[in-house]
This record gives sequence, structure tokens and C-alpha cells, in this order.
Amino acid sequence: MSTSATPQNWTHGHVFDEGNPLAERNTRRAVLLTAAMMVVEILGGYVFNSMALLADGWHMSSHALALGLAVLAYGAARRYANDGRFAFGTWKIEVLGGYTSALFLIGVAVLMLYESVERLMAPTTIHYDQAIAIAAVGLAVNLACAWLLKDGHHGHDHDHGHGHGHAHGGDLNLRSAYLHVIADAATSVLAIIALFGGRFWGAAWLDPAMGIVGAALVAAWAYGLLRASGKVLLDAEMDAPVVAEIREVVEACPFKATITDLHVWRVGKGGYACILGVVTDTQATPSHFREALAIHEELVHVTVEVNRIPAVPFGAPPGSCR
Repeated sequence: MSTSATPQNWTHGHVFDEGNPLAERNTRRAVLLTAAMMVVEILGGYVFNSMALLADGWHMSSHALALGLAVLAYGAARRYANDGRFAFGTWKIEVLGGYTSALFLIGVAVLMLYESVERLMAPTTIHYDQAIAIAAVGLAVNLACAWLLKDGHHGHDHDHGHGHGHAHGGDLNLRSAYLHVIADAATSVLAIIALFGGRFWGAAWLDPAMGIVGAALVAAWAYGLLRASGKVLLDAEMDAPVVAEIREVVEACPFKATITDLHVWRVGKGGYACILGVVTDTQATPSHFREALAIHEELVHVTVEVNRIPAVPFGAPPGSCR
């Protein structure tokens, strides 16, 4: 049962996430830097007959594609923000972009592992001086991109004080782009270490060995991102701190209310939607529960259904949740 209200009082929008314009701009810049470095490494690999550079160039192409996907996700979320077909906004387009990007990371890890094992079993001649020079430039580009993306992250994603301290989920699309860049930077560092080892100590086996280590790191990062983004996409949010806070608010009310149905899911980086069903023996209305839950600003869309025990007289005092 719910109370009636005028449309003017209860009508609201369904844009629950304001987007991340700074991150979108910086990700676009990172795409351009990564694509340019990709071309340099691929050309350098052909010119210097270096399979290491060639492989790293194609490896970087997968990151350029993933970063481009992140930019497209930001753009699509912004473009369709007011499209009525999206019942709870378009933020999950960004999350879907992050999830897809994590799949690219898994593919990169598998490719790195395959190439590293192949080189370990069948070593090839490496042009160390040229490879080290271009790998160093690649690392500089990766660090520049990481700085751009980290700046976008800090410029937008932060905790909001509600009188209780728990962190929000963050920008998973930006996190995926950042991980791609960090993965590239990490493999560049490992490659430089391996190339120096081969150049000065004759340890040619270091190159494929470091590739295997890099593949393991990338796979671990990808797994973490898949778990985080998959959880949001599947609405597996019933272990979020806000769920316990909702129960605490309802149980504290002087309505003798019992929760019979509760669904909570994320609709923005720091916003949740909630469907709450309660049964009570008083005349409490949905408005009373909504007002009580308003102290938690991360609850941006709350629907309350109140069912009453029939034996209670209609004139019972409603009490107050405050």
C-alpha cells in the first residue's frame, strides 16, 4: 500500500550519475599518445628486425583499442543520459566498457604468456640497443598516460561525507583504462630490465622470463576488474554497507516495522536504488520511511511499499521515524 501524491511533488529525473568529463578528456588524450607510440614501435620492429619491439607494438595496439572503448563508453553514457529507455540511467554503459576492457586484458595476458614461452623454447636474436631505446620511450609514454588517467580519477572520484564512512565503487571505466596503461608500463619496465640483463650479462632468458611475470600481473589485474565490474552488472550489491544501514534505520523506527522485501543495486558511482517492503501494525506511510532513509545521500532512488496488519484500528497513531 502506498500513499497518493501530486506529480509535482514526486516527479524526478533518472540521471543518477553526473559522469566524469575530466576522465573522458584525459582518456581521449591517452588514446592518441598510445596509438602514436604503437605506430613507432611497430615501425621500429620492422626497421630493426626486432621481434621484441614488434610484439610490444602489437601488444600496445590492444591497449589503444581498449582505451578507445573506454572513450566510446563515456560518450555513449553521456549521449543517452536522458533516454527514457534506460530506467535507471546510463552509468552501466561505462561499467560494461570496463568489463569488456578487462576481457581485452585477459587476452593480452594470454598473448604475452604464449609469446614468452615460445621465445623461452626457441630464443631469437635481439637488437638490444635499439630495443632498449624504443622501450624507454614507450615507458615514458605509458607514464604520461598513467598520469593523465590518475589525475582524472582523483579529480572526480571521492568520498562524500554522510555521517558514516564507506567508500564508493569508483569509476570502473576509468579504472580499466588506467589498468591498461599501468599494465603496459609494467611490461615496459620488465622488458627494459630483461634487455639490460641480456645486453650486459648475456642473460637472454630474462626477456621471456619477464614476459611470463608480466602476463601473471596483467591476468591478476584483469581478474580483479572483472570481479568488480561483473558484480555491478549483475546487481550483486546486497553485501554493500548501505544495506545494513537501511535495515538499521527501519528497525530503529517506532513503527514495529518488519522488512519483508529489500532490493538494493547501484545506479551510479556513489548512488544506489532501493526497493523496500515492510509490514507494520501502525499507520506509518511510505513517506515516513523515505524521510528516515534520506540521511543516507547515496540512496538516490527509494521505493517503499507498506503493508499493515488488518487487526489494527485505522486510527492508530503513526508515530515518527525521526
